[in-house]
Amino acid sequence: MTNEQISEYIDDLDKESDAIRTEALRMCWYMRGGITYDDAMQLSNSEKQLISKIIDENLETTKKTGLNFF
Repeated sequence: MTNEQISEYIDDLDKESDAIRTEALRMCWYMRGGITYDDAMQLSNSEKQLISKIIDENLETTKKTGLNFF
């Protein structure tokens, strides 16, 4: 790899790690402390996807019913 390719690869890894951290923090916020950041970071990708799906479903239910979410 050239230096430029290595630099691009590192930038891509940084973006990917930021996305992972952001998703973990978002889960912690939505779950109101039901999961810690450390626990969220140790979840498998499949588990994170399932939790995100449940959060999305709950948000949609909240919108449909007009109940307060925040």
